[in-house]
Amino acid sequence: METVLITGGTGMIGKALTQALIERGFNVIILTRNASKQKPTPSISFAEWDIEKQTIDKKAFAKADYIIHLAGASVAEKRWNDKRKQEIVRSRVDSGKLLVESLKTIPNKVKTVICASGIGWYGPDKNDGKEFKEEDLSSNDFLGQTCKQWEAAIEQTSFLGKRLVKIRIGIVLSNEGGAYPEFKKPLKFALATILGNGKQIVSWIHIDDLVRMILFAMENEKMEGVYNAVAPHPVSNKKLVLEIARKERGKSYIPVPVPIFALKIRLGEMSIEVLKSATVSSEKIQQAGFIFQYPEIESAILQLAHKK
Repeated sequence: METVLITGGTGMIGKALTQALIERGFNVIILTRNASKQKPTPSISFAEWDIEKQTIDKKAFAKADYIIHLAGASVAEKRWNDKRKQEIVRSRVDSGKLLVESLKTIPNKVKTVICASGIGWYGPDKNDGKEFKEEDLSSNDFLGQTCKQWEAAIEQTSFLGKRLVKIRIGIVLSNEGGAYPEFKKPLKFALATILGNGKQIVSWIHIDDLVRMILFAMENEKMEGVYNAVAPHPVSNKKLVLEIARKERGKSYIPVPVPIFALKIRLGEMSIEVLKSATVSSEKIQQAGFIFQYPEIESAILQLAHKK
């Protein structure tokens, strides 16, 4: 029975992935700062790591056949200030460095490392009408540079004879956290809140497809390098919000545009991200043979609305 070591295993993606791995017969070790506070099961164990001190449980590390690196402070959880930005970058870069150093110094049998990244790499759409593809350069804005450092921190893995796959994740739709519950909140008051003019393109992915994609990358030995984790059909913010409203409330809702100045007051610099249009291509992962369960926003939202 093979073992998968997960960083960020207690987050929204990590929990869904852990469940899927167990169902496929893998053992899972989740790296956490406080392993003693967690409740292990026959298939899930917890091991200590400390990113600041650059320490890791060597015995647990030596058991791993695969590493799935999801760790990183949430980009959307808190308002951005200099301290928070530093935390967002450090949590990704320092955790990557610790994994690389561990691969160098701890005897191990790791075959493959899969590292999360984000479509923030690309920045806003250009005016040429083209979708962003994996070979495009990183943006010079905060998230673009964060993703660049994030990916660079883990890059040495491939020079250590390990297969490295980097997955640039779009807006993940899940009932368990992230953007989807935030979109739903105003619907309690029958309001469908459209951000700005609502024309900005959202490159999204259903949580089930993201988990399946990570497993696909893990098991498909031909896959290497960068892949976008976005559904084949991005949608405008307006279409996304109204689709959620229809599935959740039928016809009993009122579309309400939230003015740009109000978003800037509430979110500060992060308002740039929610108003940004980013059209990202899924062509490369599809050419690798991956088939989406939820390629269209309608089927994705329908499944989430029914699964509440």
